[in-house]
Amino acid sequence: MGKDTFELAGREWPNVTWWKMKGMRTVYLTLWAAMLTSATNGYDGSLMNGLEAITSWNENFNHPSGQILGLITASMSIGSLLAIPVVPYTADILGRRTGVVIGCAIMIVGVSLICIGFHVALFIVGRFILGFGIAIAHGSAPLLIAELVHPQHRAIYSTIYNTLWYLGSLVGSWVAFGTRHLDGQWAWRVPVLLQAVPSIVQMIFIWTVPESPRWLISKGRHQQAKEILAYVHAESNLDDELVNVEFNEIQQTIALEQEYEKSAWKELYATPGNRHRLLILISIGFFSQWSGNGIVSYYLPKVLELIGITDSTTQLEINGYLSIVQLISAVGICFFVDKIGRRPLFITSCVGMLVTFIVTTIALARYSISPSSASANTVIVFIFIYYIMYNLGFCGLLVSYSTEILPYRIRAKGLTVMFFCVDLSLWFNQYVNPIALESIAWKYYIVYCCWLALELAVVLKWYVETKNTALEEIVKFFDGEGAIVGGDAATAKARELAAVGMGEGEDDQYEGGDANTGAGEKGAVKV
Repeated sequence: MGKDTFELAGREWPNVTWWKMKGMRTVYLTLWAAMLTSATNGYDGSLMNGLEAITSWNENFNHPSGQILGLITASMSIGSLLAIPVVPYTADILGRRTGVVIGCAIMIVGVSLICIGFHVALFIVGRFILGFGIAIAHGSAPLLIAELVHPQHRAIYSTIYNTLWYLGSLVGSWVAFGTRHLDGQWAWRVPVLLQAVPSIVQMIFIWTVPESPRWLISKGRHQQAKEILAYVHAESNLDDELVNVEFNEIQQTIALEQEYEKSAWKELYATPGNRHRLLILISIGFFSQWSGNGIVSYYLPKVLELIGITDSTTQLEINGYLSIVQLISAVGICFFVDKIGRRPLFITSCVGMLVTFIVTTIALARYSISPSSASANTVIVFIFIYYIMYNLGFCGLLVSYSTEILPYRIRAKGLTVMFFCVDLSLWFNQYVNPIALESIAWKYYIVYCCWLALELAVVLKWYVETKNTALEEIVKFFDGEGAIVGGDAATAKARELAAVGMGEGEDDQYEGGDANTGAGEKGAVKV
């Protein structure tokens, strides 16, 4: 495949220039209304670091620490966990855009209760409701993005989505820094109130973004879906060859999936290909939060206290500068995902995180034995380097890779499983980390060094390369060359198998595929 082409339906197509095409340009400039979901989530992570360093917040809630601080922080993840059962149905039944709006409305209620926060229990309840809402919005927004953008741009936009966590983190960190000297409780209430602004904006502007063509086709609204595809991908030309190929492939794929597969959660583990997907989804969900990032993302002040940095202004400054580095490194790698590939990025990320965590652990140990500026500075420097390594694999690719490996029929459910693992690991991190840091201090870092070694082994064994492959065709890496990928050929093959009475039991004869190639011995066309 040449550098000026992309592949779809087994053919090469010329690249397009998005800003020269009116429909594509308009949609891409309004997609930020969906992207903001990730930024809202990031704002909260940095906000909690900021609140912990604001004197009036600590005084208002009686200087929370240990289990109380862990519960305050983890309450958002608990809310997200409890929202899991409704997330996929919201996205699949009501639509991607409606899912975002419902989630934003719930988040606004949560922020209101947090801001009132005259008692720690009300603060916790507000964060619980906030987490419930963000889970619903988070389960819809990335689907809308991946299913709407041009095939040439899917990897970039889907990857950028999750990196905008750091945009919210950047804003949150500097807002907390700027309000720290406000009179009384407004020092912490103002940054909390501002958390509602992105949700309000999303509720208004998400309607400027077209609905997912794949969702419309699944609801039988074929003409509307094709018009949106033509508008976004071909300047409203309904006869455009690429649009017809895309429409045909999506339509055939969804039709076959609806005809031969059940819409049940058991589909996620019904075939070897889906079990392979499930393993990746579960692992990437836990890895995204159990790679050591949870310590710094929510408890940076506690980490800095281990190296003698107790001044709140200094803590907030480091938090702000870290957010800048995180945003630049995370967004920058998005433009190289299809050039470098997913597996190399995941592998490099795991190796880099392991090395930096080992160095950080040694520096923390040295400081505990003999405090010195050299050891303290080493810890700070390697915190920054760590996040650059982390962002190579587990920031942007968390959502984009999880989305693209799933066929449409189980995409919302599969993404929900991944987010469930993220929330479960977040809950553990946010509740356990402050307790562990208080109890064993720097020795807690040794746990993550061992875990990162395990992450590297899993990635090497099971993560599949999907670069430069159309969304509907990635299934062949998991289900073999005979997988349902849409189009006339797939339809004819499925009909032929059905005619000869291929039993459902034969489906399980497929043995999976090699992690590097994804090629299986037999397709998993279920009839």
